[in-house]
Amino acid sequence: MYKVDLSSDLKEVAAIEARRNREKERHCRFFNVQNRVMGMLSGQLHLAMDMQAAQMARLEESCRVAMMSARANVNKAQAAKLAEQQHCEHQRQQEANLTDIQKQISSNLLTENPQDAQHRVLPYCWKGMTPQQQDDIRKAQEAQCREKEAQRQAEQALDNKWASQTVCLAQAALELEEQERELCAEFQRGLGSFNHQLAKDQQAQQNYLNSVIYTNQPTAQYYLQFNTSSR
Repeated sequence: MYKVDLSSDLKEVAAIEARRNREKERHCRFFNVQNRVMGMLSGQLHLAMDMQAAQMARLEESCRVAMMSARANVNKAQAAKLAEQQHCEHQRQQEANLTDIQKQISSNLLTENPQDAQHRVLPYCWKGMTPQQQDDIRKAQEAQCREKEAQRQAEQALDNKWASQTVCLAQAALELEEQERELCAEFQRGLGSFNHQLAKDQQAQQNYLNSVIYTNQPTAQYYLQFNTSSR
């Protein structure tokens, strides 16, 4: 039997096992460091994202506050402008009312101005018209008479014009009727002359036919010579 050298094999196996263990430890150390680095990076990333989100929230809040403040300022400005317009309108209305009241107070109606009261006549204290009033009435009457006369003359001229135009139209109608009668008579004379000449021409043509063209009139014997045989 052969003797097997087991000591060298065991040493080699132990060396291989030792190398494997060292490799495992090295891998464990490497992956542990990598995990730690990845964990640190992930934590830093989450921290940066949280800080950015917080900053965005602060910016949004500041923007919202600024917009609310601007809107409030605009509303205040519009309210102030509307109040100013209403105040100006009220003041203008008050001034207009005061002006109207002053005008009414100082008007001739309330002050009873005699010049505006001339048309009012009190029967119990009327002493007749003044010469000026009588003269004004006469002038008004004369003006009315002149106007009436001018109107009458204008109407008379218009009537004369219409009458003259009617006479002219009647004369024109008579002249047209006379011309129509003359034309009808002339037409009748021309038509009679034409018919007479036409009759003479027709008679002359008939005489020519009878005396020149139709001189040899066929007799009954002429017609009997036809269809006397079978040929």
